[in-house]
Amino acid sequence: MSQAAERWDLSYTQNRELSWLAFDQRVLEEAADPSVPLMERLRFLSIFTSNLDEFFMIRVGSIYDMTLVKQTHIDSKSGLTPEQQLAAIFQAVGPLYKQRDKLLQQLETRLRACNICSLTLPELDVKERKQCERYFRDYVLPILSPQVVDPLHPFPHLPSKSLNVAMTLRRGEGQYFGIVPIPKSLPPYLRLSERGLRYVLTEHLVLSYVEKLFDQYQVVSRAVISVTRNADISPEDEDYDVNDDYRQHMRKVLKKRARLAPVRLEIQGEASEALVSSLCQRLELSREQVFRSKSPLALGYVYSLEGQLPEESRAALCYPPFQPCFPAGLNRGEKILPQVLRRDVLLFYPFHSMDPFLQLVKEAANDPNVLSIKITIYRLASKAKLIEYLAAAAENGKDVTVLMELRARFDEQNNIAWAERLEEAGCTVQYGFEGVKVHSKICLITRRERGHIQHITQVGTGNYNEKTAKLYTDLSLMTANPAIGADAAAFFQNMSTANLDGDYCHLLVAPHSLKPRLMALIDGEIARGDRGRIILKTNAVTERELQSRLIGNLPAELGDAFLDGSVHGCVDSVEGLLIGFRNNEGHGILGVAAVDGGRLPHVCVGQADNAGHNFGRIHLVSHNYSSPL
Repeated sequence: MSQAAERWDLSYTQNRELSWLAFDQRVLEEAADPSVPLMERLRFLSIFTSNLDEFFMIRVGSIYDMTLVKQTHIDSKSGLTPEQQLAAIFQAVGPLYKQRDKLLQQLETRLRACNICSLTLPELDVKERKQCERYFRDYVLPILSPQVVDPLHPFPHLPSKSLNVAMTLRRGEGQYFGIVPIPKSLPPYLRLSERGLRYVLTEHLVLSYVEKLFDQYQVVSRAVISVTRNADISPEDEDYDVNDDYRQHMRKVLKKRARLAPVRLEIQGEASEALVSSLCQRLELSREQVFRSKSPLALGYVYSLEGQLPEESRAALCYPPFQPCFPAGLNRGEKILPQVLRRDVLLFYPFHSMDPFLQLVKEAANDPNVLSIKITIYRLASKAKLIEYLAAAAENGKDVTVLMELRARFDEQNNIAWAERLEEAGCTVQYGFEGVKVHSKICLITRRERGHIQHITQVGTGNYNEKTAKLYTDLSLMTANPAIGADAAAFFQNMSTANLDGDYCHLLVAPHSLKPRLMALIDGEIARGDRGRIILKTNAVTERELQSRLIGNLPAELGDAFLDGSVHGCVDSVEGLLIGFRNNEGHGILGVAAVDGGRLPHVCVGQADNAGHNFGRIHLVSHNYSSPL
């Protein structure tokens, strides 16, 4: 028996990665749901695909790294070694590809009846073929870089998730390997000039015309391929020149990430065994890491298809556009800042608009009584009004401090650019701490009114991302409560001095106080027996002690059906202990201990998945807050 099995009860948990794959399978099930409009079902296939891409880059990448070290890492949820986890993952992923292929074929058949057709060259009429030939000759061919791999032309570096056409070639008695990278500058498809929405994917064009690129060779086998590389690299693992700006260090890390080891090879097309063997050898991959697909290897193009639809087709094939509402408790005709000073405001995304918070920051930037604005930022949209408002505040003479986390996965480059913009405007930009990510979402506005200091604090579960706020379920609390403001001021002071052990009255801050105080709250409800009540809303529960604390106190008759190693939803209510795990694309926790005999509830609103690694990040939760919302 493994040490994990000896320490933990494994009867009600499962491997986190397998649990996540089960979650992504539920995304596929949305694509299979006949009640969902056709284009929305196609979009779910695209979401499934991008989810799986990131899963391999991060989760599979991190487990792959574990296999390279001598120490044995045992998963505390399943008792599996890294090698066993990889084997189980590869076995579980194969059927998902087949399910996606089947669903895409069904959807494309249905869409063809609506004259929305993804076509290959053999399906085109004479006029359409001529259009493709002209487009390939005039726009595609001039920027292609075909290569025959030989001693003088080594196998090229294939960027992660780039599309390439790979082939085996024959000339005389010799057999060769050829490859054609498909430039990212090319559009994903060519729309044909006929009625409806008929199009040919760019990779299929290149695949069909490779003979024009290798006219001295016979093309024996060809296929579209894509390599997924490990993206799990930590800036702390890389040498850091103290003379470097941290942004320069992150730029170096991002360059290194681009050349990490492959963890997956995807193939679309009739690739021969010789071609597959050659690719595996050159990429140092096993056959278990090779996945054949009948579907396109990149499905991001489906989003642009929606914009090409006529209005009447869009209404029939897509959900009606959703517009978040302005909170009913706020007066549109009045500034937000004085309203928050009078009463607390709780926004619930995506049903509420993020505009009230953005308007609050904009007003603060222009309020002569505002002294400072302090904020932590993890992820932002590519176009962010928030940055412009913060820059305007600095330009208006406010003290603006931004704790910008440059290690937000896949948003590093975006955050570097925003950090530079803020510094140019005169903001003070900080970058967090070595070995610890700043994952909290908190904003503190300090103003002086008639000689008195006022704090307006916003704390939320979601990023300050104006795009995802329209998609993910998150909470955002804006309050002028002086006690919360005092804690927020102390928090920013501690962040400025790298003090991770600060004491707070109302805020629970990881890595010092969040976990023990959350556990204490849970224990308090457990002690209340059938009068106790806990509501937990979270993306995932992977922290092992928290799992055991919760599941160990469920009624025995419920068995082990409700909690796995990474909870992605199900229990609605249980007498004695209420647990609400919701399948949502949001973040954070909302915990409420039930009112009993006039006892005020504990209310926690914060940004943290209840994951073990997150208890080691800097998270922030507003706690024990009894002011009416």
